Amino acid sequence: MAVKASTRKIDRLPNHVAIVPDGNGRWAERRGWSRLQGHRAGAENMHRMIQYLNEYPIKYLTLYSFSSENWGRPESEVSGLFELLLEVINSYLQEIHEKNIKIRHIGRLESLPEELQEAITRAAMLTENNTQLTLNIALNYGGRPEIVDAARRLVTDGIKPEDITEETFSNYLYTAGLPDVDLLIRTGDETRLSNFLLWQTAYSEYHFTKVLWPDFRKKDLHRALLSYSQRKRRFGGL
Repeated sequence: MAVKASTRKIDRLPNHVAIVPDGNGRWAERRGWSRLQGHRAGAENMHRMIQYLNEYPIKYLTLYSFSSENWGRPESEVSGLFELLLEVINSYLQEIHEKNIKIRHIGRLESLPEELQEAITRAAMLTENNTQLTLNIALNYGGRPEIVDAARRLVTDGIKPEDITEETFSNYLYTAGLPDVDLLIRTGDETRLSNFLLWQTAYSEYHFTKVLWPDFRKKDLHRALLSYSQRKRRFGGL
């Protein structure tokens, strides 16, 4: 009898998983609900996913929560998203802290509403010494803006062109000190990066699924991790 993918043992796990949780709006529309109801369902699933991943010996998780391009959405949706994110942080912060999870923000914090900035800063400070899992929240994040900001900081710090290496440049990114992404998962039947971690995914393995984010469960995560474990990573070699 064939062994289900959701129960098969995983021999090799990624160190850093990044997720583009796509499909909240479509999930809600299929039910005749508002897009914000879809985002709420997506936020609840983010909470579940953090719990799922915390069961594996995975050290880093990066979640794409709000992109720099998302400002182009209707104002009511954007403000509703920010209120929802603030609610999620306030509701789950203590639980996350007790699970020994470290929260880190990547993106342009200063452009976010002041109350949300304060909540993110508070979460980062409270959990800064936790060691079980590092949870990177990509909020007001874009891969190209990140690279531009890194270049600006290099210039501001007076780094000479001949002293700029890939390692030096990496240390000026929002993700400084973090390993590159091993596995990138995107839900919602889309097969593009959407300006997410452009530098850090140069040699990542990708897993695309048709499952909409609010429906993405532990069995789907396990399938993605299993797929990763079966690939041979060459990094440009033979």
